[in-house]
Amino acid sequence: MLAGAWRSAAVVLSGLVLAACTVGPDYRAPQMAAGEAFARQEPDAAGLAVPDADVAFWRTLDDPLLATLVEETLRANHDIRIALARYEQGQALARRAGLDRFPTLSASAESGDRRVSASQAPGVSRDDRDGEFHTAGLSVVWELDFFGRVRRSVESSRADMQADAADLAAMQVAMVAQVTDAYFQLRGLQAQLQVAKDNEANQADTLQLIETMLANGRGTSFDADRGRTQLALTRSRVPALEAQAAVIAHRIAVLTGRTPAAMAAVLDPAAALPTLPMKINAGTPGELLRRRPDVAAAERRLAAATARIGVATADLFPQFTLGGLIGTQALGWGALFERDSETRMVSLGVGGSFLDVGRVRARIAAANAAASENLALYERTVLRALEETENALVRLSRSQTEHALLEQAAQASRRAVATARLQFEAGVISVLDVLDAERFRLEAEELLARSSMQMATAWVAVYRTLAGGWPQSVPAAQGQALASRE
Repeated sequence: MLAGAWRSAAVVLSGLVLAACTVGPDYRAPQMAAGEAFARQEPDAAGLAVPDADVAFWRTLDDPLLATLVEETLRANHDIRIALARYEQGQALARRAGLDRFPTLSASAESGDRRVSASQAPGVSRDDRDGEFHTAGLSVVWELDFFGRVRRSVESSRADMQADAADLAAMQVAMVAQVTDAYFQLRGLQAQLQVAKDNEANQADTLQLIETMLANGRGTSFDADRGRTQLALTRSRVPALEAQAAVIAHRIAVLTGRTPAAMAAVLDPAAALPTLPMKINAGTPGELLRRRPDVAAAERRLAAATARIGVATADLFPQFTLGGLIGTQALGWGALFERDSETRMVSLGVGGSFLDVGRVRARIAAANAAASENLALYERTVLRALEETENALVRLSRSQTEHALLEQAAQASRRAVATARLQFEAGVISVLDVLDAERFRLEAEELLARSSMQMATAWVAVYRTLAGGWPQSVPAAQGQALASRE
């Protein structure tokens, strides 16, 4: 009897499988014209090697403290940990969706005491209508995915998980860029502090010279007051720079997962900015779009939204389920597993919301609109990636030019101060000329220190926009996300 029922179900199943199809659009990754080269790429940088995506570029800067800070950021940064948890959630949801392709097995057992009503057993005494009952069984239900609802759901969940993986990689890029940028800002502020202190010492020497000459009858109190004014103004720069450096140190500590003041002893001692390579090969726009995790995330979300159109479209058709039950029933424990106590059932079910066409079509329309939204988001992400890279390249190039000019100005200002002092001591020029020379030196050296910091942060911005030289904590998932767009 059971074998005949399964044979009948198999015949029906075979016929339905032959007619099975997957409804909804098949996804194709969009192609956007990105150009053959960046307009702002320096011509002489084209021959340089593009950093591989798994190369930790900061280790090439020969700054052990920076390398330690980056590694600790990758390990303990809270934003990265949040993104990692979301990726793990996506993995779990994708696994759960994948299991929908297989039968669902469940077990049940029940034991109790019941009384049959007198109307069901006329003429039977109350005591004789009382009795125990015991049941146990295994059941299986399998949705026969003839129209691809389950397959599209699995496709959507997998694409969402790959988007989460790309989001994790994008967060790594952002946090490593932030801690590296903050580190360079800190070193730049410390350099500006040193400039202010050096100029303070020089101006203090000049004031002492003016006061000595005033005591010997040369010069005026006006000259001394001007010297004191300039020295006080120079000294006033120090507290503001110290405050900015402390704020940046607090930011670095938080980025590495610590309390704000935890890194003061390590970061407060001044150190020079690392020596940076002057040229970076940005490659081609197409290479950029293949590397950028935010572009990968947007593309994968478009794929997921497209698959959900298929999930909604499948609701226009019936959902077929194949069910089976095998168990046992008895009025006493001893008879539960005796012969003839077994029960069985094989069923083919039909259900779903296919008759509620209006609501189903509304869901399909919403899914189509969501896909259109994700397409626009993807295209916007691509354009912004190209824009950010062009902006970063031009800022780096111009900051390098500015730095070279300011370096010339700083060198000239130092020579001017030395010459002015000699001429002042010889009585050739007035003290006003010396003070002007020292003021210009302070301005030139301060601008040079600031330019060095800005050039370093521009260099970090280029690496961030290129997404080159960044580690991948989830290389397999990120690789799937990137490969899906090729």
